[in-house]
Amino acid sequence: MAAFEYTALDPRGREKKGVLEGDTARQIRGRLRDQGWSPVTVEAVEESRSSSSRRPRLQFQRGLSGNDLAVITRQLATLVSSGMPVESALATVGEQSERMRVRRVVLGVRSRILEGYGLAEALAAFPRVFPDLYRATVAAGEHAGHLDAILERLADYTENSQAVGQKLMVALIYPVLVSLVAVGVVVVLLAYVVPEVVRVFEGMDQQLPLLTRLLIGLSDGVRAWGPLAGLLLAVGAAGAAWALRREGPRMRFDRSLLRLPLAGRIIRALNAARFARTLAILAGAGVPVLDGLRIAAEVVRNRAMRAAVEEAARRVREGSAINKALAASGFFPPLTIHLVASGEASGRLEAMLERAADAQEKELEGFTAALMGLLEPILILVMGGVVLVIVLAILLPIFDMNQLVG
Repeated sequence: MAAFEYTALDPRGREKKGVLEGDTARQIRGRLRDQGWSPVTVEAVEESRSSSSRRPRLQFQRGLSGNDLAVITRQLATLVSSGMPVESALATVGEQSERMRVRRVVLGVRSRILEGYGLAEALAAFPRVFPDLYRATVAAGEHAGHLDAILERLADYTENSQAVGQKLMVALIYPVLVSLVAVGVVVVLLAYVVPEVVRVFEGMDQQLPLLTRLLIGLSDGVRAWGPLAGLLLAVGAAGAAWALRREGPRMRFDRSLLRLPLAGRIIRALNAARFARTLAILAGAGVPVLDGLRIAAEVVRNRAMRAAVEEAARRVREGSAINKALAASGFFPPLTIHLVASGEASGRLEAMLERAADAQEKELEGFTAALMGLLEPILILVMGGVVLVIVLAILLPIFDMNQLVG
């Protein structure tokens, strides 16, 4: 049985899309006609073999959002824990979802399970949806016979990762919006409002105040060079984005970010927490340490810290302790290093990694909240100060009008 994606017209002529399971496309067309629908296209979620790998992969290669993956994992964990077979649980999750992309992925995984593959092998057909961490943990759970418990841990992990990302995003929305509004207001004032007001002072023989002359010069510069400056800024941003796709410039950029006073601390804490929690769940699933370090390195977004984890894996392979290998880079917080060392010494590495991740996330949350609490009023004060300077530059000649006229 395979999964088929269809497009059909209902009796009212409205287009309907969805995914159904069946043996052949002909069977799917018959089922659609039985519902009174006219099938337009019925295409199997076909498999193709990559030239670099013998493992078949489904043509569907678009990823899902972190929220979709968290929802799928939680639903699957709940159903499997209740005793439902995996293929039935996947069918239920597919029916539950209203998103076409999610249904296509879930039913595609189910069709491979019905063909005799294990869950981890079925997930491997969608490498952009289910990362190495996900597949390795599921494979370890299947091998140990504790798939339900592993899925529960994966659900907690994906939900926690999504929650941390959302907290950071929400914390950044306000200052970013305030900054954009401030820049927009200043540009509008300089490009449109100031020139209109300046016309009032044209023809006067007296010299205008210094602040007013500076404002007029700045306004003239914005009007004359603003479009070109915007174009150069866009070209520079595009060039920087292209350069950061290359390994060398991206590595130097990420390394420089770690040296920044505030941003560097946030980046280190965020990546250290992500690394520790990922390695903890892999260690708890029974994944070998070297494989766990390799997979955990992939979830570290900062390239310099990722390279440090990869170098740590090489040192561990040569016989070094994990904490010493991580400490050699100097990128990971001391608290994380000490807890890893304690876990290695006591044989409770998984628990200590979890504790390290919790500590880093709490520290990150508190630091971010304090930083945003200071940044928000500072941005408002700066914006108000800029507007005040512009208003004073306009009002000073008016206050001195008698002297200018005389």
